[in-house]
Amino acid sequence: MVRVRIAPSPTGDPHVGNMRTFFFNWLFARQQKGKFIVRIEDTDQKRYQEGSQMAILEGLRWLGLDWDEGPEVGGPFAPYVQSQRSALYQEYAQKLLETGAGYYCFCSEERLDQMRRAQHECGQPTRYDKACCQLDQEEAQRRVAAGEPHVIRLRVPPTGKISWTDLIHGQIDFECECVDDQVLIKSDGFPTYHFAVVVDDHLMQISHVLRADEWISSTPKQLLLYKAFGWESPVFGHLPMVLGPDRAKLSKRHGATSILDFRERGYLPETMVNFLALLGWAYDDKTEIFSREELVQKFDLKKVNPTNPIFDFQKLEWMNGEYIRSLSMSELGKRLKGTDERWDKVEPEYFRKVVGLFQERLKTLNDFAPLAAYFFAEEVELTRERIAKLGRSQEEITTTLGAVRKLLQDLGDWQEADLEKALRQFVQDCGWTNKELFSLLREVLTGQAATPPLFAIMEALGRERVLERIQKSCGFASCQ
Repeated sequence: MVRVRIAPSPTGDPHVGNMRTFFFNWLFARQQKGKFIVRIEDTDQKRYQEGSQMAILEGLRWLGLDWDEGPEVGGPFAPYVQSQRSALYQEYAQKLLETGAGYYCFCSEERLDQMRRAQHECGQPTRYDKACCQLDQEEAQRRVAAGEPHVIRLRVPPTGKISWTDLIHGQIDFECECVDDQVLIKSDGFPTYHFAVVVDDHLMQISHVLRADEWISSTPKQLLLYKAFGWESPVFGHLPMVLGPDRAKLSKRHGATSILDFRERGYLPETMVNFLALLGWAYDDKTEIFSREELVQKFDLKKVNPTNPIFDFQKLEWMNGEYIRSLSMSELGKRLKGTDERWDKVEPEYFRKVVGLFQERLKTLNDFAPLAAYFFAEEVELTRERIAKLGRSQEEITTTLGAVRKLLQDLGDWQEADLEKALRQFVQDCGWTNKELFSLLREVLTGQAATPPLFAIMEALGRERVLERIQKSCGFASCQ
C-alpha cells in the first residue's frame, strides 16, 4: 500500500510552498488509494513556536487535506509527534553504537568552530574531521558514564557512492567522501531531523517520500542510515522549490506566504488547491481550472516538471475571481458572511441582493466590504467637487432632487426596469441630460463615481433608503 507522510516542523506559520508539497502528497495518496499521514517533527526545540502546530493543522483543514493517521485522529503507529517518541530514538541509536555504525563524539563547540574556520581558510568543505571516530569504545563509555557532554554521530564510509533513482529528477549520485559524519543524537538527548525521520519513516512503513528538492543533499545521509540498519528505503521524489516573481525563494517580501494569510485575504480554499496543483505540475498545456476530484483523477507524478515554478500572484487573483463567479448566490453570501461579523446583522434578502451586484467584480472575498460599503452605511459621504462639476446651481440641484424624490415616492413597482423608465422620462421633461441626473443620483445614493448600474443599485437599496438618502443629500432642507 502507498503510504506517504508530511512532517512539518512547528517553527512558524504554515508556508504556502510547504503546503504545495503537502498537497502533492495528499493527491498521490488519494489517487493510489493509499494513506496520508501527518507527523509533527518538533525535535528542534530552539526554533519551536507555540501555536505553530495548531496553525499547520488548521491550514490542512482549510484546504480539505484530511489525514488518515496523525495528531487528533491517531493511528496504529502513534504517537505522531516526535517529542513523544524519544525513547525509540535512543533505542535505535544504541543499536548503531553496538554495530559500530555510530560512535560517540565529545568535541566541544569551541573545537568544532575552530575546525570549521581552519577548513574555510584552506578552501576546504566544512565537515566533521572524524576526530572521535577511532575512540576506544571502553573509553567512550567511561566518558559518557562520567557525564561528559557528547553527541552520537553516524560513521560514514570514507569511499564509495550513494545512488538512488528520484521520481522527479531521475538518477542521482553522491560520493561518500562528500557526506559528513552527521550527528544523530544531540547533546540535549533529542534526535536530529535526519535520524528521527529515518526511524519514523521505517516504523510507520512509509513507501514514498515526496518533499522539496532542497532536501536532495540530505537523502544520502538518510540512505546511509537505512543501509546501516539493514532496512529497505522508501522511494524518494524531490519536488521543485516554489520561487517568487523575481526567481528567488518565495518569502514574505514577495507578499503573503502563510497559507492562513491567503485565507485572511479572502482567497477560497478551492482556488488555493487548484493553484497549488499547478505549481510544478500540468495536465496539458491549456487546462487550468480543476475541481479537487478532477485533480485526484488526473494527477501524475511523471508530469511534475523539475524546473522551479514561479508563484504568480496575479494568476492566483484571476483564478480566485473565476471561482467566486462560479459560486451560487447563497454560497457566496455564506462565504462573505464568514469574513465579517457585521454581515450577520444584515437582513438576509437585502444582503443577497447586494451580493448579486458585486459577484462579477470580486477578485477576493475581502473586496466586497469596501466596494459595497455604501449599502450598509447610515449616511453617505458626498463629494461636493463631483456635484459642482455638473455645472448646475444649488437651487437647480435642490429643486431637481425634490422632484425626483416625489416621483420615486409615488412610483408603483420598484424594479430596475421601472426605475429606469421613470427616470429617463423625467430627464426628457426636466431639461437635464441623462449623464447629469444619473451622475447626481449616483453621488447622492453611493458617494461613489463608479458603481454597478444605477438602477440596479436603487432596486437593491429599496425605496425607503433611496428616499432617505435623497432627503439628506447635500443638506437640502427643501427636499421634503
